[in-house]
Amino acid sequence: MPENQKEKSPSFQAPKGMHDILPESWPLFEKLYKASKEIADFYNFSRIETPILENVDLFVRGIGEATDIVEKEMYTFPDRADRSITLRPEGTAPVVRSYIENHLYNLPSPQKFFYSGPMFRYERPQKGRFRQFYQIGVEAFGAAEPKLDAEIISMLKLFLERLQLRELKFEVNSIGCEKCRPDYKKALVSFFSGKVAGLCPDCNRRYSNNPLRILDCKNSACAELRKGSPKITDYLCGECKSHFEEFLSLLNSLNISYIINSDMVRGLDYYTRTTFEITSGHLGAQKTVAAGGRYDRLVEEFGGPATPAIGFAIGMERLVEILKALNSDFCISAPKVFIATIGKDASDQGLLIAEKLRSKGIQAELGYDNASLKSQLRRADKLGASYVFIIGDDELKSGMIKWKNLKDSSQGEIGIAAISEFEGLYR
Repeated sequence: MPENQKEKSPSFQAPKGMHDILPESWPLFEKLYKASKEIADFYNFSRIETPILENVDLFVRGIGEATDIVEKEMYTFPDRADRSITLRPEGTAPVVRSYIENHLYNLPSPQKFFYSGPMFRYERPQKGRFRQFYQIGVEAFGAAEPKLDAEIISMLKLFLERLQLRELKFEVNSIGCEKCRPDYKKALVSFFSGKVAGLCPDCNRRYSNNPLRILDCKNSACAELRKGSPKITDYLCGECKSHFEEFLSLLNSLNISYIINSDMVRGLDYYTRTTFEITSGHLGAQKTVAAGGRYDRLVEEFGGPATPAIGFAIGMERLVEILKALNSDFCISAPKVFIATIGKDASDQGLLIAEKLRSKGIQAELGYDNASLKSQLRRADKLGASYVFIIGDDELKSGMIKWKNLKDSSQGEIGIAAISEFEGLYR
């Protein structure tokens, strides 16, 4: 912004909880996209992309009516045909819908998918959490073995290590299946029966229709009241117990440190057996970076064949916050050369030179608006350019342009015709 131009109060602002991703943050997002794509390739996960709009019933049925997402957080509205449409609040249900609709279950199992994109939830904005936010996620269909669960955790660990993030906690649990969970729910209802009055309004409602969600509540009073509550791991059926024990054994074999968090049930109804979260201390109360688990019955509940499945999602804004907190060395991509010009003829020649360099894969930037040479050099330095080429009337007459290395202050001249061969541009 020019020095003489004053800031004005904006006439329009982004909706509350939705944010612009500015150029200063894009290198971080791009690093996350690139690293996630590389890891997905290592593990043979194929790219899939679903619409950001889905039928509301997809999430009501998949996530569960008694969940916070469905009750409070979905952006739902009628379209022109009066159909109830929802901006997707999470990625698993849409991928399951696509898996069934496109008959992907007819392909050899397991089928493994990778996705990224925006999600939408109407919740209180806070550090690392927005109403429009971006996720990276994976889903794997068709394999019930604990080996896949351990492989998914190892995949997450490798991805986070690629980002130099090592001080993270891996929390795991098993929430059983349709065989053993009813007995556990009865035990929870019995435990909280004399404490209902002290629970928050949300957990009062959950007590009747989804008591497991009380364990996930962040309210301090609820956290105190649930101390000493029954542990799901004590109620697992033989199959779920065996699955969980083998999963933990495989994590040990992979040298992945973990914590068993018996209160971790995840906030969505579709989970079965293995659940997990990766947390960081850099984000305050909202510490979860990545989370997921098994959902072995969801495909069948959506009308597809019985298909075991597992997946996870990563909040990109939260990872960006962690990377910033760790002062990681990221910056906006800088031009290799800045072309400063003086006069109309030199400006035209500068454009031709810039386009020639760009066609050879060299990032170039131009001076604009007849700015003074001093102003252009100041901008080149601010952009982090490696070299400045200076073109004026004298340079046009002689066919030689001046160059200066902004990193070591060396300088010299080179013929305009030979500029694309300038050795410094290829270092």
